[in-house]
Amino acid sequence: MSASCSSDPEEGGALATDSGAQVAPGVQDGASDADVVSDAGSDAALEDVAVPDASPRPVACGGTSCATALVTILGEGFCVLLQDKTVACWGDNANGQLGRGADAGVIASGVAERVLGLVDVVALDHACAIDASGDSWCWGTGPWLQTAAATTKELAPVKLPIPPAKAIRVARSSTNAGTACALVDAGVICWGTNANGQVMPPERDAGPTTAYQPTQQVLPSGSVVRDLAVGDATFAILDDGTVFSWGANPPIGRVSSLYPDPYPRPLALGGFSQIDAANENVCGVAGAAIHCWGWPKTTTTVTQPFDRALPEILVLPESVVFAATSAGESKVTNPLRGCAIGASGSLYCWGNNLSGQVGDGTKDYAITSVKIAGLPEPAAQVRTTPNATCALLTSGRVFCWGADGVGQLGGGRLKWPSAVPREVVLP
Repeated sequence: MSASCSSDPEEGGALATDSGAQVAPGVQDGASDADVVSDAGSDAALEDVAVPDASPRPVACGGTSCATALVTILGEGFCVLLQDKTVACWGDNANGQLGRGADAGVIASGVAERVLGLVDVVALDHACAIDASGDSWCWGTGPWLQTAAATTKELAPVKLPIPPAKAIRVARSSTNAGTACALVDAGVICWGTNANGQVMPPERDAGPTTAYQPTQQVLPSGSVVRDLAVGDATFAILDDGTVFSWGANPPIGRVSSLYPDPYPRPLALGGFSQIDAANENVCGVAGAAIHCWGWPKTTTTVTQPFDRALPEILVLPESVVFAATSAGESKVTNPLRGCAIGASGSLYCWGNNLSGQVGDGTKDYAITSVKIAGLPEPAAQVRTTPNATCALLTSGRVFCWGADGVGQLGGGRLKWPSAVPREVVLP
């Protein structure tokens, strides 16, 4: 996970509030919107798919202001890893997630500015960064292990007391973030609140609001974890594309009678190269196709509580190399919002568009995927919040669109929305 001008994708997640181990109703894979997805069938019927050779296009910096990675932050906002190995953020700051220090307070900003004190950063997720020595630094509101409290609000980065990390993944939601996991030499460790059984089996914990220290997760002997995603459930992607999940059910993406299910078990679908998790929504790339799952799709006439429990493939016009989804969206939307990057570098989005966050110049709900026009270069990464979208291009430039109530489009001021891509001014 280098901070050079070729960047690896970083994933994020979101906090949930379900608690207690109990038996859930039978999880069944239901029908999907024929215009958008084809049913992947039952979990047992899903077949392994080889990890595709295609991967997100690298970033080749073409100027002095260049980003090499893009992530969302708590609420509506974004951060980028810059080519000089510093981090810049913009948007919502109610929880200190812009990391500008006590003097700046918690005022939202449409100006991309550097996070205070961060240098030599090599990896980024949510409001956490890993430096070249493996130290993890986090800011804003989260499980930062600074006190016995489940979360603390840090207006500037603080160092986490965890072993040197290769990746850190923090739950993201519109209101809170209380669970985190990291990939370290010993494997996967998780800490914070245990509302969804992501830290330890619920029968061993002291309650959903208790904060827990980093705890080793039990994966099969010899497992080599390549990456993590953290939402209402945690996903460990192995080198061979196998994914182990644990946590809320849904969205663990597999059949289980436990709710939550705190025991890492593999998804039947294999061949994953990347996963993005946000609250109850998950999308990932497997076999050069995008698959999404999580909480149910609901119409005005019928609700099928578990009709999105297992991965469903979304139909796009080309092979997919990168996927993104968002948290905090109403479950009545069908399909739920997301974006994907094709092997050509073209960007596609779908779902809720009341704020122009799909990026097609309209505010019409996108039942099928829309190819985004107006991007001057191919896309390398894309990130979505409920109301905005940002894309990192192969040149290192960043473009955003959608709502701008807290400056999340990075246009230099607040409340300057756009239904088409507009460039962010990077420091």
